[in-house]
Amino acid sequence: MISRRILTLSCVLFSSLWLLVFPARAQGNLTAPYVAAHAYYLLEQESEQILAALNPDLRVEPASLTKLMTAYLTFEALKNKTLSPNQTVTVSQHAWKSPGSRMFIEPQRPVTVDELIHGVIIQSGNDASVALAEAISGSEDAFVQRMNATAATLGMVNTHFVNATGLPDPQHYSSAHDLALLAMALVRDFPEYYPLYSLKEYRYNGIAQPNRNRLLWMDPTVDGLKTGHTDSAGYCLISSAKRGERRLLAVVLGTNSDLARTTESQKLLNWGFQTFQSRRLFQKNAVVKTLEVYKGAARTVNVAFDHDIWVTYPAGEDARAKELLTTLQPVIAPVAVGQKLGNLDVSYDGKVLSSHALSALEAVPIGNAFTRGWDSIRLMLK
Repeated sequence: MISRRILTLSCVLFSSLWLLVFPARAQGNLTAPYVAAHAYYLLEQESEQILAALNPDLRVEPASLTKLMTAYLTFEALKNKTLSPNQTVTVSQHAWKSPGSRMFIEPQRPVTVDELIHGVIIQSGNDASVALAEAISGSEDAFVQRMNATAATLGMVNTHFVNATGLPDPQHYSSAHDLALLAMALVRDFPEYYPLYSLKEYRYNGIAQPNRNRLLWMDPTVDGLKTGHTDSAGYCLISSAKRGERRLLAVVLGTNSDLARTTESQKLLNWGFQTFQSRRLFQKNAVVKTLEVYKGAARTVNVAFDHDIWVTYPAGEDARAKELLTTLQPVIAPVAVGQKLGNLDVSYDGKVLSSHALSALEAVPIGNAFTRGWDSIRLMLK
């Protein structure tokens, strides 16, 4: 949980720096298109950089976008093996009577966790969401406590949940920025379950229901994520598209129709892919340098980054994006796996956008007495 929070906070800080580098979005091809929505947020998944935003911290009703958190905690339970896909869930009266969009589960008909997950993701079933919440935490109220705790861990500072479904409540709110953080975390933390969001239809209890994300039919590069709608929230969509190695996430909130949320989201995605480019600077756990070690049982240690490092910048501006790699010298044993031994600063136009720790890939214990003595002399002569 701690490392995930650090990554998320880094994204928040990086977003602020990115806006400082490009304070005027009305210049040249960096002008974001007009989007007919109350709020939006466009994010590059790999570099975790914000590309455009409107009212990113405005508190809004998230409607069924709430179910991304319900799914996130479900995937977490599956990963921790406190829940299994084939596990049978008894449907409570509370789940069965959930108003709004439904999967049509029944109290006298046991349903599996896998079926409920499909019902939440594809059919946006409120009944399925409550059933999963009860299966994981015993009650929806207890599950909501976990939702809010996880939101805090992810850095969602303008979010508060009161239910697992997204049904309207004055104390149930989020923001475009927070929902982008949640979507980014879901894609990053649970890639094995993410393909479920690209399914166009699901049949349960003899009733086939289509995925409400129309972009799945319109754009072959779109493979998620979630729609939401209530009279007060308007029509909302968090969409995700992958073109080549790049993935963009677009959060569009408060449009006036199903068609509008689709076309406005498509507009943002197209603009982001056309206006910016990304490149990977370093691959996770790939050796970056080999450093000399003093007073150790080994003479060298390999160093790398514990995550892929990408940078995003306006198309054609490669020369303005730079990186500076520094290492800590001298390296003296003992060295632990993961110990920080250097740093990478990624910059654009001379402004540092992000920093990344360079870490030891292997441990180096203290060497014998002769090695320690000889290296002490070597260090004095340096």
